[in-house]
Amino acid sequence: MNERLWGILIDAFPKLLMYGIEVTVPLTILSFALALIISVIVALIQYADVKVLRQICRFYIWIVRGTPLLVQLYLVFYGLPSLGIVLDAFPTAVLVFGLNEGAYMAESVRGALEAVPKGQVEAGYCVRMSYLQIMVHIVLPQAFRIAFPALSNSLISMVKGTSLAASITVMEMFRQAQVINGRVYESLGLYSEVALIYLMFCTILTALQHWGEKKLGSYGGVK
Repeated sequence: MNERLWGILIDAFPKLLMYGIEVTVPLTILSFALALIISVIVALIQYADVKVLRQICRFYIWIVRGTPLLVQLYLVFYGLPSLGIVLDAFPTAVLVFGLNEGAYMAESVRGALEAVPKGQVEAGYCVRMSYLQIMVHIVLPQAFRIAFPALSNSLISMVKGTSLAASITVMEMFRQAQVINGRVYESLGLYSEVALIYLMFCTILTALQHWGEKKLGSYGGVK
């Protein structure tokens, strides 16, 4: 560590943090929201055992979980233009991250749905509730409590995974570190600094996860 390096790190920190707050965090939130919607739909289709749709969902999960996320990003951003489909970098990242994480989260939600006792569904029918009402008011609330730790882990993983968006030119936190490093050539210091910021974000989310688990546990959910 020398005076020059300290100066570079001090100057770079607010810039990296700004890109983390203005790009990395929104990218994570939007991608996770899309993944959550996809996961619930896919899990409900499998839970209801809708024959044809269930096979489509299993195929989607098989493809997404069996191919690398980086390859998926390249296929959509660099491959689709050859078919006349051109997407900007940020929407591409949101779409691909959402589809990718949605496949993993769908299995967590499906497992949580199946963990809800079947007797509660039958009890709902006994009081003349519709299938939709049973899902919304009985099954899904309990399933989300059960799946909360797994979904929280997916969110934390997604924060770190957004660094791959730099490969398709999204100017997020890691990409900004690459740009700064291209000028000053201090790879170890800058990449250590950006790693520290990712660690800070994930530590905050981990603390929120533990708080959420305790709150849900107090209502008979996860322990």
